[in-house]
Amino acid sequence: ATKRARSPAPRSRKKIGRLMSVLASRRYAPALLLAGLFAWSLSANAASCPDWPAWDAFKSSFITADGRVVDHSSARQHTVSEGQAYAMFFALVAGDDTSFARLLRWTEDNLAQGDLSVRLPAWQWGRRDDASWGVIDTNPASDADVFIAYVLGEAARLWQQRYYRILSKLVGARILREEVRDVPGLGPTLLPAPVGFVEANTWRLNPSYSPPMLLRSLARMHPEQAWISLLPSMRRVLREPARRGYAPDWTVWRAGAGFVADEKTKAVGSYDAIRVYLWAGMLDADDPDRATLLDALRPMADSTARLGAPPEKIDTVRGTTENQGPSGFSAALLPMLSTLELHDALNAQLARLDQAASSDARNYYDQVLRLFGQGWQQGRYRFDAQGQLSTQWTTACAG
Repeated sequence: ATKRARSPAPRSRKKIGRLMSVLASRRYAPALLLAGLFAWSLSANAASCPDWPAWDAFKSSFITADGRVVDHSSARQHTVSEGQAYAMFFALVAGDDTSFARLLRWTEDNLAQGDLSVRLPAWQWGRRDDASWGVIDTNPASDADVFIAYVLGEAARLWQQRYYRILSKLVGARILREEVRDVPGLGPTLLPAPVGFVEANTWRLNPSYSPPMLLRSLARMHPEQAWISLLPSMRRVLREPARRGYAPDWTVWRAGAGFVADEKTKAVGSYDAIRVYLWAGMLDADDPDRATLLDALRPMADSTARLGAPPEKIDTVRGTTENQGPSGFSAALLPMLSTLELHDALNAQLARLDQAASSDARNYYDQVLRLFGQGWQQGRYRFDAQGQLSTQWTTACAG
């Protein structure tokens, strides 16, 4: 049995003229313009693979029929752009082009006022104080935006849909224009959002917002854009604040002083920082940043092995830990423990995940971390040294 990626929706096809005009106005290569006009429905057949039960369960529990990812634990039943971006990634890993298109359309319609080519998606949508539904926080979030640009580019390649590549390029250009600043002493740096994170010669940064493989891949996808200029600061943001081997949720760069502890979060590493270990563990063996990053973050893996589970909160200045993290933290550590060949700790986390499977089934963030960590552990996807994605349905299951 084979399946073929669907052509873009009619509404998307109608946008091609305007998107081409935008590209042309920015002097992109004529060959790309012509390719975007005519190559809409090309697709290579791929043999069907076994289903991904965890993805099917996630769709059933968290994604509405029209493509909205709902965090049921929030009072506002909200949706965040990060959730939409991650779900698009999982849909691509699953070869689920129908869900991918539905998620993209909801994101564009509701978070980007109907057009991702001209604005980045708002961060939060949900029930407002007046009981109406809509955007709650218009400020974009760069972690979601980077994932969206990346997954659109990879969807274009794997499903041979040029519209996705064009949209990836436009989203990427807007990220570089609105969410990157040339920080004195650090260089071009990805900020968490366009507004709200720069004050009096200090820049507040989130290390988990910069997955190395994504930034490197975007530099490969769109070499005419300035993605490669972000790699030096990315390396420093991921490594230097983790002085004792533990990544903080937030860090501050102060002109003339370098990285200092974030006063708002007291240098705690927890629900944001857990993704730093996830990204590091998934890096390819030939990725130029893998060895140094894993070495810098090794104490987290050792603590997990010693304590039997990843800690929930870490004082990254003192190196002290507090409480056991939820099961999603165990999932996030699977790639790192596997890469470092800490087999006993790896098996302990797998057993912990099995025990918690039913109790955390409705926890949105735990399930996201499970899809990332267990999906990688099961070989459903990999990143190569340049961040290019390979999926089970395009490799091991190909005819």
